[in-house]
Parts: sequence; structure tokens; C-alpha cells
Amino acid sequence: MTALDERRIEMAENSDERTLDEMFQWLESAPEGFKVEIVEGAVFMSPQRDIHWQIIRRIVRALEDRFGMDVTVMSDVRIDFPGTLNGFAPEVAKIKDGAGKDEAGRWRHQDVEFVAEVISKGTGHNDYGPKKAAYAAAGVPAYLVADPYQRKCHLYTAPKEGDYTTETAVAFGTDLDLTDTPVGLTLTTADFPRD
Repeated sequence: MTALDERRIEMAENSDERTLDEMFQWLESAPEGFKVEIVEGAVFMSPQRDIHWQIIRRIVRALEDRFGMDVTVMSDVRIDFPGTLNGFAPEVAKIKDGAGKDEAGRWRHQDVEFVAEVISKGTGHNDYGPKKAAYAAAGVPAYLVADPYQRKCHLYTAPKEGDYTTETAVAFGTDLDLTDTPVGLTLTTADFPRD
């Protein structure tokens, strides 16, 4: 075992915010075009496919159409969420108006009012499992999962005690009503590509 391996084991046993920061520092050399996240201490790297980008672009465009070009919307930007070692990079995250970054220069999960994730085969279990739980624990009012394999969108709302109490599922091609969420719009899914 090398000194680096021993240090990683020691850091994994003493998980704290600094450890999450150091894990991301180690991952700075990830190949371009790969999304990197840490979910419950496990590192996930996945290439962004064109289908994913097309769905992400349509969601971002709908938010810009609704709020204007100055809306604070992030894509694949690290935001730390509740739980042990949860440094996510949501495909789309809308931040509350007037929110600012924390002292480390990152957006705070308390200011996220909408998240959208696009399912990848290798990491879909995270989006439906631990990430969904972390978003609910953080109180994110609306969490959208676009699943090109199921050809459906799943909207989770009304977070309570670490879970979402409401789920709405619609097939791609059906408009998704988000008017009762902080984004206040109807999302057209007719042009969402299928896989």
C-alpha cells in the first residue's frame, strides 16, 4: 500500500467538508467532456452524450424563456448537498434570485429551488436513489428526472422529512406542469430525444 492509498483510506474514515474538497482536487485532471460527482463518498465519472445535452439545453432554454437570460441557472457545477460526502453537479440547477455564493465560492444547496437530472445508464440509480434523498433533505422544492430510456419525466415535489411526498410522471411528448413550483412554467417535452 502506498502513502497515497493510506491517506485516502484515512480521509475516507474521517469524512468532512475538507475531505470532499480534497477529493475534488484529485479529480481535477478528469478528461474533458466527463461529468464528475461524488455521491455518498463514491466517485462517478460519466461522459455527457448528445442526447443528454439536447434535453439539458431544452430545460435551460425553458427557464431562460420564463425568467430571462440573467436567470441564475447552473449546469454541471458542484453544489454540496446534505449527507456524507455529497458533492453533486446537477445537469440543471436554478438558484433563488438574489442568492450569493458561500465563503468557499460555491452555490449553497439552501438556495437551490429546482434541479433537473438526465438519466445515464451507469448512474441512473444515483438520480432515483441517494441524489433524490439528498435533494429532498435539502428542501429542494422541485426535482425533475428526465429519463430517455423510459421516455418519461418524473417530477418530485413537496419535500418532507428527507423524501418527496408527490411524484408526477409523464411520457416524453406530454407537457409537464411546473406552474405550482418555483419555476412556474409548463415544460414542453415533445422534442426530448429518446434513447
